[in-house]
Amino acid sequence: MKERIISSSIIAVGVVILGLCIKGGIDNFVNKDRQVTVKGLAEKEVAANKVTWNITSAEAGDDLTVLYQRIGQVEEKIKSFLTSNGIKAEDIHTSAPSVVDRKADRYSDGREPSRYLVQLHMSVSSGEVEKVRDVINRQGVLLKDGVSLAQNNDYDNPIKYEYEGFNDIKPEMMKEAIANAQKTAEQFAENSKSSLDKIVKADQGQFSIVTPDQIVPNKMKVRVVTTITYSLKN
Repeated sequence: MKERIISSSIIAVGVVILGLCIKGGIDNFVNKDRQVTVKGLAEKEVAANKVTWNITSAEAGDDLTVLYQRIGQVEEKIKSFLTSNGIKAEDIHTSAPSVVDRKADRYSDGREPSRYLVQLHMSVSSGEVEKVRDVINRQGVLLKDGVSLAQNNDYDNPIKYEYEGFNDIKPEMMKEAIANAQKTAEQFAENSKSSLDKIVKADQGQFSIVTPDQIVPNKMKVRVVTTITYSLKN
């Protein structure tokens, strides 16, 4: 009799467990498609804290020795202009001059007024953005000293602004983007007479830095968009 009672109890417990498993499976099946996917956006305006100014000057002629002397003089004039206006010497970088032999160019028609074109390549890379911007605006002074700056085809834009310190603001922006995504999901759940459950899937967010106003290119906007999928419950 005792063994029969134990067996009956084991069977009863098994039936209860089986029932709970079946109920859970049915609930999962019913709710498996009850999800909402939303996007969360966060934006922050920042000021560039690094600027790179690529400077190019060119001299043309037929005597390379004379051209190298002239390009050396141009280099000294540009350096003097920069340092006299507060640019640090360590922020000024100079590459070796490049030489183009126009007569050696197979596409040349032989009508060039001079054989050689020597280009001087310099750059200013600094964290003192406003100071460099001020110097850029005064580069016309170089013309009075016989120095003309040329457009360098190696650069789409000779002045490049950057924001360093992106990792410092990333966590807070992600937090804001996730909070905004949750608000949207909660509104959807309320409209569908449901409530939010757990997060089913989420990405790490897509960050981008844009310059809204080209007139003020040193003012930027950092943007992050994250996509989150929530499950819904009654």
